[in-house]
Amino acid sequence: KQREREVGAGEASGAKMHKVDLQLESKEAAALEARREREKQRLSRIFNARHRTMGVDVEALRSQVEERKLREEMEKRRDETYDAERVLCDRVAQMLEEEERQRVRRLHQAVQEFREQEQPPATRREWDLYNPEGLRRDQPARVSDYDPRCGPASLQRFAGEDLALPTRRRLQQEQQGRSLEEQRAERQRALADTKYADTLEDKKRVELDLRAQQLALLEEECRRAKDLATADYNQAQAAEAAEQHRLACQREQDDNQAEIHNHLTGQLLTEDPAVAQSPLGPHRILTDRWKGMSPEQVEAVWKAQEEQRQENQRLREAERQREAEWEAQRQLAARAALALEEEERLARLQLRKGLDAYNQQLAQEQRAQQQYLQKEVYTNPPSAQYHLQFNTSSR
Repeated sequence: KQREREVGAGEASGAKMHKVDLQLESKEAAALEARREREKQRLSRIFNARHRTMGVDVEALRSQVEERKLREEMEKRRDETYDAERVLCDRVAQMLEEEERQRVRRLHQAVQEFREQEQPPATRREWDLYNPEGLRRDQPARVSDYDPRCGPASLQRFAGEDLALPTRRRLQQEQQGRSLEEQRAERQRALADTKYADTLEDKKRVELDLRAQQLALLEEECRRAKDLATADYNQAQAAEAAEQHRLACQREQDDNQAEIHNHLTGQLLTEDPAVAQSPLGPHRILTDRWKGMSPEQVEAVWKAQEEQRQENQRLREAERQREAEWEAQRQLAARAALALEEEERLARLQLRKGLDAYNQQLAQEQRAQQQYLQKEVYTNPPSAQYHLQFNTSSR
């Protein structure tokens, strides 16, 4: 029995130890599965473009908070500035209203002072109607029983008797009616004056408008008259010039006819050459009787004309030589310009050839550089398997 109990205890302890081992393996498996699950979730977060960033950008949030606080502070300051400006405007408006009230009060006070100084009640025509001191200051019908104004038959001693009361009332009513009529007439005159002033103002404005239109019309008429006067003046000048030309032609024609007539009727065309001899000397002649030059004089004139012709021909020849020289100079300048242009063209062509050769050399060097990079440097290009080994794990 003891052996059986020992064997049973051993089996129980073995079973217990087996159960503990199973529990540890299951925990490790669960932990491994949890790690795999976390790795899958991490991979999904990393490879997800929307949840790739891990954590929060504290500096960005802090800058946003600071910007919001700064914006709120600026808005608060702006509101405070607007409130201060509104308060200032309200104070200015109150000061202006107070100033207006003071001005109105001073105006009313000045009007009242003017009325008290310049229009006292004693200066009014109806003052005797409502003067409180009128009855007290008025002279009674009799001063005493021995008033010299009252005779024995005056009968002024009857109390309460007033014989002039109806007349005085009628006169007072008439006076009051006249005063009211005068006030009404004065008011009507004032209204008429105001209306007349308005009418005058309207008429003045209309007159000014009409005057402006008239001035504009006058200015236009003056301009037209000026243009017409200028045209008339030009026409008159042209007519005067034409008339002067006609008169000059007429005078010249008359002079020519008079000269012809004088020649025909005078001694100039006579056959006697002695009529042209001057009594003052043999070398002098009378121009109005001159019959013409002698053959010697004609020969001298022809000789002088021949000399002048030769001189003119010589001058024309010198002018042609100068023109030929100038033409040669211009041709030489044109040839020099053409030569310079040809040299410049050749220089540009040579420069273009040099640039083309330099560009070809640079192109050859770049092609050699590309061939060197492709054949010597980049000899092991990455394959697709090389790129597939990335982004397979979250670590």
